[in-house]
Amino acid sequence: DYLVAIEEKNKATFLRAYVNWRSKKTENSRVCIRMVGHNVEAPFRETFRDQMSIVEMPLSEAPLCISCCPVKGDLLVGCTNKLVLFSLKYQVIDEEFSVLDFERSLIVHIDCISPVEISFCVGYVAVMSDLEVLILKLESDPRNGERVNHHSHKTHTPGKHTEEDTGNKTSQLETDDFVICQKPMELLGEKSEQSGLLVTLESTGWADESTKYSHVQHLLYRRFTPDISFYSPSDEIKLHSLHLLPIYHTGSLTSDGKNLSQEKELLSLFCFFSLPHVGYLYMVVKSVELMSIYQYPEKSQQAVLTPQFLHVITSNNLQCFTVRCSAAAAREEDPYMDTTLKACPPVSLDVCALRIQLFIGLKAICHFKNHIILLTKAEPEAVPERKESPKRLLSRKDTSVKNRIPPAVEAGWNLYIVNTVSPMQLYKEMVDYSNTYKTIKTQSCIHLLSEAHLLVRAALMDAGQLEPGEKAELLEAFKESCGHLGDCYSRLDTQHSHLALPYYKMSGLTMAEVLARVDWAVDSEPQKYEKGLIFYINHSLYENLDEELSEELAAKVVQMFHVTEPKQLPHVLCSPSMKNINPLTALSYLNKLDTYGFASILVILTKAAVALKMGNIDMYRNEMKSYSEMKLACGFILEPRLLIQQRKGQMVPTQLAAHLRETQPGLLVAAVLGLQKNNKIGIEEADSFFKVLCGQDEDTIPQLLVDFWEAQLVACLPDVVLQELCFKLTSQYIWRLSKRQPPDTTPLQTSEDLINACSHFGLIYPWVDVLISSDSLADKNYKEDLSKLQSLICGPSFDIASIIPFLEPLSEDTVAGLSVHVLCRTRLREYEQCLDTLLERCPQAVIPYANHELKEENRTLWWKKLLPELCQRIKCGGEKYQLYLTSLKEVLSIVAVELELRDFLNVLPEDGTASFFLPYLLYCSRKKSLT
Repeated sequence: DYLVAIEEKNKATFLRAYVNWRSKKTENSRVCIRMVGHNVEAPFRETFRDQMSIVEMPLSEAPLCISCCPVKGDLLVGCTNKLVLFSLKYQVIDEEFSVLDFERSLIVHIDCISPVEISFCVGYVAVMSDLEVLILKLESDPRNGERVNHHSHKTHTPGKHTEEDTGNKTSQLETDDFVICQKPMELLGEKSEQSGLLVTLESTGWADESTKYSHVQHLLYRRFTPDISFYSPSDEIKLHSLHLLPIYHTGSLTSDGKNLSQEKELLSLFCFFSLPHVGYLYMVVKSVELMSIYQYPEKSQQAVLTPQFLHVITSNNLQCFTVRCSAAAAREEDPYMDTTLKACPPVSLDVCALRIQLFIGLKAICHFKNHIILLTKAEPEAVPERKESPKRLLSRKDTSVKNRIPPAVEAGWNLYIVNTVSPMQLYKEMVDYSNTYKTIKTQSCIHLLSEAHLLVRAALMDAGQLEPGEKAELLEAFKESCGHLGDCYSRLDTQHSHLALPYYKMSGLTMAEVLARVDWAVDSEPQKYEKGLIFYINHSLYENLDEELSEELAAKVVQMFHVTEPKQLPHVLCSPSMKNINPLTALSYLNKLDTYGFASILVILTKAAVALKMGNIDMYRNEMKSYSEMKLACGFILEPRLLIQQRKGQMVPTQLAAHLRETQPGLLVAAVLGLQKNNKIGIEEADSFFKVLCGQDEDTIPQLLVDFWEAQLVACLPDVVLQELCFKLTSQYIWRLSKRQPPDTTPLQTSEDLINACSHFGLIYPWVDVLISSDSLADKNYKEDLSKLQSLICGPSFDIASIIPFLEPLSEDTVAGLSVHVLCRTRLREYEQCLDTLLERCPQAVIPYANHELKEENRTLWWKKLLPELCQRIKCGGEKYQLYLTSLKEVLSIVAVELELRDFLNVLPEDGTASFFLPYLLYCSRKKSLT
């Protein structure tokens, strides 16, 4: 939107910005000149539509260098000992047209430094003098409402005075005979504040408080000393080519290549600067560190950094080097980098020179997208006055030849625009060259293919410059390069051979395609398998990929592990990917393990599973008899896939699990319980496993799952939510009792077994037995469920209130339902309601209930509740008269013992028969003397 230039005219220096040139209709259109911040009067606004504007930017000192922020467009101007920031503004003329303007918003004062080059990017400032580099970060503080007039962050250390004194002495001592240099220094991060440079901020504009810079953070300070080993004059050993290179979030590389966000968000920032023979590249965002050092074969004049390359010019050469910015940014962007899922070549790789092109008289270089712009100046050559033969010119005796420079000859200036080689072409050249190492994979091959990979990755991270077709081609090349790197690490025995796994994953190759790339030896020759390939295959088989290897490939995999890691064979054979392995082949390799001393429970179980697959039941039984059920259950913990496998995201019980359900359900429940206890399977997964195994839908609970829940309670697993498990069991017991639905298989444990083995199942209260025995027609099919439910309610762990809403299906019309309801009310301390229910439904259980429940503070219910109720019901007569009468006598016996004579008389009914109560009165009156 604008072009800014430092111009000199009549020994005066100007800073000007040229704007609005796109609206210029004709070549001779007028040009408007205005000052920064000048408000355009209304009559003149319309004229801006058709003319270019020149914006003058007055400065108190002559501008030395300029830099434009590539993100926001703000302009930073370097002057002696200070930097001036001009914020980019747009004055809206109308809906279709706006005028670009600047506002001087900040002055950064930096003592003792005169900037030769500066670079500015989203608040990061890099300043370079002849031999010093300083990188700062300007930060805004929204909480600071006051206008910043001075420093917000000062650096003033004792070392400052020392350096000033040294500088004064240096100026006095420097003569034609001596050059005094300060020692080189590199300060990173917070230590850079010790540089001795005083930095202050002066706010000069009225910018938004949320974006106004209020304090500064030091990131890097580096000072160099001229190296006399170059035999160059000291004034030629100077820094040049300061660059801040931003890399933005790309939304990470996905399979479809789509970005998660279209907005530019700074991911990482890199800083480059160079001496004549050495270049330095730093990363300066989350951490400040030196990434790469570039050694040039000859003296450099200027360099330019791009996300993919570093281009350097010497007097006659254009040189191209690799950069590591994309590798560093990829690690910042992707949290899964350097895991088993993803990898990226390290930033510590040695840099490479890619190309050298000859030019004559190179003077300046810059870049735009995939173009390099070169400026050359062909100096006029000295020509002899007269033509002589070559022999004459080379003769030592001839000293009369005089050279002259034609006065009319001027320097020949040329401008070249060079298209950089496309990333795809360069990538293909690298891959073709790597084919020379096809038979022998070396570190050089890995380095070359890593360069090719980073080249493609860098192009993808700069996706804004790509066409859709180019992006798809680069994504394909990215996957291909990952496959090449996977091949290298899988076949080369290095400490990084484990990287074969993430690179193969990123390549999108299937396991079968990877195995097809392996050079299998002839059967007569011994095959050597490197650990990178073994690591990849082993990890892939453990991942339960939805890929089934052919019988031939499966046999090769088994043979591979038999040679390298025979202990892994049982695990390999249990992978779903090995489904097509010939059982006889698998059995033959398992039998060989015995000779190597690897016989174990896991091998026995694997052989049993293979025998079952073959239909050899006798072999299966012989193998399973080798160990007790407890040890076999431990064997399943070592390899859960003997029972449960994942296919296409679904849990699939194995053939062995189905056979155990029919023949040894106890072993199956114990094995799954062991898996859960060792965090090999989750709670929900275990429940789903039993439902799928028993062929039940989501709403139906098989008895085997109930057995598993009961086993969980007995085992007291720490990760199981006790109340949730109790609720599952009680809900199932209630459902079966209400539906009179017997279990589909015989329960593994009776209620008595559970009471004896588990503290969560309590002893059933004695009055419950009296209540149940009154029902002579009780259904024996669900008697166990009723006992388990009653025992769980009587236990100490269950929250009774949570189950009350679910008791509705269990009617109180049945004795079973009545016992459960009364038990729950009793646990909730609703004794009076329970007494009423029992007096009405089962009088013979009243006295056992009262003896068990009406104790301590509840003993008053004997005479306040139970005695009046019984007397009242006896008066009414009826078929239960005799039961009530017997209960009344029991109550009177208890009350006569508990109360004093006067209190006893007060609770007796006034209309009772004296002869009936007399024995109890006599006992109550003699009770005191007896004691």
